[in-house]
Amino acid sequence: MVVSMTGFGRGKKNEGFFTALVEVKTVNHRFAEYQIRMPKQLIYLEDKIKKKLNEFINRGRAEVYITIEGQSLVNRHVQIDWALLDEYVHYINEIKNRYDIINDISVQDLTREELISIAEKDANSEDLEAVLLSAVEEACSQLLQMRKLEGIELEKDLNYNLDKLNERVIQLKKYAPTVVLQYQEKLAKRMKDLLSGQLEEARLLTEAAIFADKSDINEELTRLLSHIKQFSQTLSATEPIGRKLDFLLQEMNREINTIGSKANDSSIAFQVVEMKSLLEKMREQVQNIE
Repeated sequence: MVVSMTGFGRGKKNEGFFTALVEVKTVNHRFAEYQIRMPKQLIYLEDKIKKKLNEFINRGRAEVYITIEGQSLVNRHVQIDWALLDEYVHYINEIKNRYDIINDISVQDLTREELISIAEKDANSEDLEAVLLSAVEEACSQLLQMRKLEGIELEKDLNYNLDKLNERVIQLKKYAPTVVLQYQEKLAKRMKDLLSGQLEEARLLTEAAIFADKSDINEELTRLLSHIKQFSQTLSATEPIGRKLDFLLQEMNREINTIGSKANDSSIAFQVVEMKSLLEKMREQVQNIE
């Protein structure tokens, strides 16, 4: 099945005091790579988020944006070191008595940073985790749906160009044998002109055989047809197919290059150019497939 690597999905879930908003955007990449932007208090959930993403994304670079609305992710409260404060007051009173100081102890004296601090505690992590992962799943479901819809269009375009390529290969397979006959006729005429009609048939056949061996493209055409068939079958596979399609295109390109180097014929050269043009169009589309 053809699935595009580009897409977008958005998920929003509410639960109690929390609202989790997740947006996932994917683009082409050789492997699966995630870039997650979220509040630092949620870092401990990163592995679970990636595991959820892996259920929907096999290949591509994903940018994930997570925001939490509603109750703060951190609960703050005042924390007093009572033992230290008691000791602090004790020594202030002792100093006052020792030196006959009359001033009373003020609240300002007792609210020093080393005595009173602000403590932070994460909000209810279990509820938050459930809401967040649910929003991630919803965003990924939308993402996958978009990637599949784009994949349908990619498959149509690939099949169109693949059919055109197959037609040209079949034309070449029919035309290729005539190249040797045409060469033999040209060679015979040239040798007659050079030898004033004294033509050695054995020499003519030898030259023609050498040319036929050097210019024979039947093997390359047969392999090319095999690759086209494999490419068509792969488009219907259920697993990720992008890398395999890319490999098959490389193999097709290798065969076409060999045909171009072997064939000493303008018609074949024209077909080679057209086939390479079709391959380039297909390669551009395959780069978008997961």
